[in-house]
Amino acid sequence: MIADVASPHFRNERSVDIAALPEDVWPWLVQMGFGRAGWYSWDIIDNLGRRSATELHPEWMIQRAGDTVPGGPIEFDTPVVDAPEHLVIAVVDRRLLVWTIDFMLSYRLNPVGQHATKLTAVATGSIQGPSGGIFARYLLGPGDAFMVRKQLAGIKQRAEGGG
Repeated sequence: MIADVASPHFRNERSVDIAALPEDVWPWLVQMGFGRAGWYSWDIIDNLGRRSATELHPEWMIQRAGDTVPGGPIEFDTPVVDAPEHLVIAVVDRRLLVWTIDFMLSYRLNPVGQHATKLTAVATGSIQGPSGGIFARYLLGPGDAFMVRKQLAGIKQRAEGGG
């Protein structure tokens, strides 16, 4: 899968069923980002307490592969933007102090019947450098699982019209 990091220290996969079509879920994904819509997760942690958007903002939406997504202290690249089916945001070979970080988050939207979507998020990551594997396995991996689980619930709520 394109969202895999070579030799990852962790891989998390989770999904949610949403009572909305993929084309109605997609806009919520492509407007994510720090200083944009937020991440629909624990805003106090990943959005400096600013509430994630409850409305769509076309000016924030990723249009094509290669667009960037602000992530706070880092920017994510978008190697895959295939509306309304597949979005990948990634930090590849990024230096941070003494570490090199590789992280990819892939979102797949699959229709379920005629009126619903299964949204699957797959995160893979590795950190090279002093104690990088330990940090990735025991902090970044579980932290990602905690945040993305909440994110999927936030996207579901918004796409189903609950803002």
